[in-house]
Amino acid sequence: MKTSIPSQMKAAAIDRFGGPEVLGMKTVSVPPVGPGEVLIQVETAGVGQWDSAEREGEMEELKPGKSSFPYVLGTDGAGAIVAVGEGVKDRKVGDRVYASGFLSDKGGFFAEYAVVKAGDTAPMPKGLSAEQAGVLAADGITALQGVQDTLSIREGMTVLVCGASGGVGHLAVQLARRLGARVMAVASGADGVALVKRLGAEQAVDGRGDGDLAKAVRDFAPDGFDAALVLAGGEGIDKALQAVKKGGHIAYPNGVEPVPRAPDGVKLSSYDGKSNPDVLARLNRLIEAGPFHVEVAQVYRLDDAGRALEAVSKHHLGKLALRIH
Repeated sequence: MKTSIPSQMKAAAIDRFGGPEVLGMKTVSVPPVGPGEVLIQVETAGVGQWDSAEREGEMEELKPGKSSFPYVLGTDGAGAIVAVGEGVKDRKVGDRVYASGFLSDKGGFFAEYAVVKAGDTAPMPKGLSAEQAGVLAADGITALQGVQDTLSIREGMTVLVCGASGGVGHLAVQLARRLGARVMAVASGADGVALVKRLGAEQAVDGRGDGDLAKAVRDFAPDGFDAALVLAGGEGIDKALQAVKKGGHIAYPNGVEPVPRAPDGVKLSSYDGKSNPDVLARLNRLIEAGPFHVEVAQVYRLDDAGRALEAVSKHHLGKLALRIH
């Protein structure tokens, strides 16, 4: 079933890999919908650190085939389904969903329309705006697979979240709290500390401040932390991680640099945030179990995608978004 869908659309795309100058507004074909896929009329898209790396061609080695141009950026977004492919049972035209499509050969979400696998979509969680849903998928999946699938966080555990005021981190703080953990957060800046305290961290410190991070961590958990999720690395973070107890567990998503160092007797795991129907269903259940906040620092127009990518590398809380429709 289809609504009226144009053959062409506006997109922020590149004709070759390179720096900021290669990204511009283009008219491209609306991607075709294959079996098991849906076409989304995109309302909002998330802007992430990896978008610049993708623009520069750094993600090419992760792809099965070679990229074709024009190449539309954008890993996640939200909007309404306007067409469904053959074999799709649990999504229909008109459903408002959020979704991810990392390195899709059909293009990304910096466009008026995007095609993704139906299994990589989920209903927009109740209580979230379109902007919040649009930036949720990639970071929410990464946060949940860190705290629940990798670290197995549960009631009564004491957890350290480093890089807590960023896109993944501020979601991880809330998810760890919802799973019953006591959470200490290492955030960025006074505004980051204020945000994560508001979101339920029992203690928060500025990782870039002048205070003694290692002492603050020890004071919060004199018997040591059961687990730590590391989303930003560095010497200060490695000192703080000395407070993870023997038999504890430190996890970090692939791409965190420098890679954290674990003390003796502490397990260290890296992981990739990967979309699947189960993780999206669990994410929605946890989000809808009570008040939940997705921090959107700023919303840009689609034709300001270049400015948004520039802003990603500067200090901000949570995520940046593009408004498409």
